[in-house]
This record gives sequence, structure tokens and C-alpha cells, in this order.
Amino acid sequence: MTHLTHILIVDDEMDLRFFLTTLFETSGFTAVSARDGRDGMRLARERRPSLIVLDIMMPGEGGAVMYKALKGDPQLAPIPVIMLSAVDAKAFRHYLTMLNAQSAQPVPPPAAYMEKPPDPDALLALARKVLGAH
Repeated sequence: MTHLTHILIVDDEMDLRFFLTTLFETSGFTAVSARDGRDGMRLARERRPSLIVLDIMMPGEGGAVMYKALKGDPQLAPIPVIMLSAVDAKAFRHYLTMLNAQSAQPVPPPAAYMEKPPDPDALLALARKVLGAH
């Protein structure tokens, strides 16, 4: 990976944003972070990242709202998303099923899902795998 691989981290926990930014930058990526979905959408539009690491549970515009907005935007929809959350994967899949049952435009599942706290090596491996698939 080169510094041309931009990663957007969206999480309301400052310590985790700092940890993930440092993890990705010391591993050869360029990283930028946002503390909520509104700021995350703004940065996604401005920066056009190669990958988004997105928390689900955040105050204000949470990650689920941002994820639906990303996948509904033709310019941003192709960007792969790794959901990183304290919510377990089964609960998130159920949420997507319920969301899609009420929506004319189904929301696809994320490229990957990882529960918090993230294992640094596993997250880097997952990011590289997701980026290699796109």
C-alpha cells in the first residue's frame, strides 16, 4: 500500500480515532478521522477515501445513517466500508434486514464487519483484504 491509499475513520471515541489513525498511518496508509456521521459524510465527499472504517453507535447522525447515505450516493457507494462496532455482527445484519424491508432501494452489506475492541493486526489484514478486492 502507498500513501495514495486514503482511509476515513468515523468514530465518536477520540481515543479510538487516534489509535486507528496512528495504526493506519504507521502501516503506510493516509488516514483522516471524523467524530460523527455528518462530519464523516462531508469528509467522504471531500476526500473520496479508498476505504471507510465506520462505527455504528454514535450520537447525532450515527454510523447506520451514514452507511445508508453512502450506499445511496452513486459517487460514494463504491467505497468499501468496514463496520467497526461494539454491536455484534448478528444484530447489525438484523438491522440491515429490517431497514431493507422498509426501503425501495436495498442497502448492501458492508465489505467487512469487526467487533470492538479491534485487534490491530486483524484490522490491518482485513483492510488490506478489502482494498485488494476493490
